[in-house]
Amino acid sequence: MTKSVGVHEAKTHLSRLLADVAAGEDVVITRRGEPAARLVALGTGTPRSFGIDRGRLVIPDDFDAALDDDVLDAFEA
Repeated sequence: MTKSVGVHEAKTHLSRLLADVAAGEDVVITRRGEPAARLVALGTGTPRSFGIDRGRLVIPDDFDAALDDDVLDAFEA
């Protein structure tokens, strides 16, 4: 279910609105009758695992070597 409240009411009753969101309700905050923001509960999501892209990118040994003069000139032109 979605509830719609104005900015003033949202500022005045934020704690109550957060309790409503925690209970599963979405809250649309309006400004002059037009939707401006949506207050929704954070999803639990799945934790990210480190190293998932390991081996997909190779950085060459000369990555930080000085550039050739013609390449530098192209950047400075």
